[in-house]
Amino acid sequence: MPAARRLGGVLAGWPGLRRFWIGVLAALAIGAGVLQALGPPPGPPNPAIAQRTPAKSLASGPGPTAKPPVASQPTQLQAAQQTSRPPPVGRATPGPVADPDPSLLEADPGDPNHKLPRVSANGRAPMAAYAAGFDPTNVRPRVGMLIAGIGMSETDSLAAIKTLPGGVTLAISPYGGNLEHLLAAARLNEHEYLVSVPMEPNGYPVNDPDDRRALMTSLPSSENLTRLNWVLSRLTGYVGVTDAFGQMHGDRLAGVPDQFTPVLEDVAHRGLLFVDARPGQPALPYAWSRSVDVVIDTDPVDAKLLDQRLNQLTQTALDKGSALGLVQVPRPVTLARVAAWTNTLAAKGLALAPVSTLVVRPAKQEAEK
Repeated sequence: MPAARRLGGVLAGWPGLRRFWIGVLAALAIGAGVLQALGPPPGPPNPAIAQRTPAKSLASGPGPTAKPPVASQPTQLQAAQQTSRPPPVGRATPGPVADPDPSLLEADPGDPNHKLPRVSANGRAPMAAYAAGFDPTNVRPRVGMLIAGIGMSETDSLAAIKTLPGGVTLAISPYGGNLEHLLAAARLNEHEYLVSVPMEPNGYPVNDPDDRRALMTSLPSSENLTRLNWVLSRLTGYVGVTDAFGQMHGDRLAGVPDQFTPVLEDVAHRGLLFVDARPGQPALPYAWSRSVDVVIDTDPVDAKLLDQRLNQLTQTALDKGSALGLVQVPRPVTLARVAAWTNTLAAKGLALAPVSTLVVRPAKQEAEK
């Protein structure tokens, strides 16, 4: 009680009020100084830092250094997808393949009555303009099929065009008859197509691709390019070329770089892709390309063996992410087994894809001229 009286005396009157406020201000100043010394309270942990710096157990000490993951070898398809810009091939929209475009043609200097493919003035390439549609968001492993020999038998050719789905690519013989009718049917049924170039094979002259028109190792490059122009001018509206010519694959000429390189340079210059019928070959220089993985109709040809090779192609696509099969001759039994096989692909987790979606970037670019 005496202490309370003394406090009341200290705070009585105007002098006491002044002493009260001086005390309050002094207390606030002392509190601010303490907070300044302690610093701000700790906030919640930064999740990004927490993920980068995992906590260590003090009892166990530092653990073993983790090994970085081993990157798998990219497939041919992945190699094309991992480039800095999209390839100038393929078409994302469905529907019939485009009719031949005059802006993608030029006169053959050796025969003005025929036309050769070219890149248009605005940079559009035939391998993009005439590609079959394929949904680029489809992430399933891709498997393609090339049917060669189209044009040699109108009956078998029309059977291939009308019974096989549009994702199947066709290779047209330059020696075929009534090609305009067949090509119009192919485009309407959503098939992209290549032109088959006869090239000197192993085993020549027993295996003769028609040495009057075929590209031969015995000829100078200038003559081979003249012959190539003759082949390219026989039809229009194709995405590229192939050395699949019946059961001959142009192995001998393709094995001579001095002879094969000018061909690839000309193909690339014209905005075309190249399908190499020699199984398992690496990416070619200069041209967007793809080699076949499995030849489906090597002799003997019967339904059981055809199914075995189609199953091999399926497994290759599942293992590597993409694969391409080749049918050399469109025989009825082969077409029937291929048609049945295409109906099983969705259930196996595969997407049937045209060749234009399977090609990869050139191993070496064409020198600018």
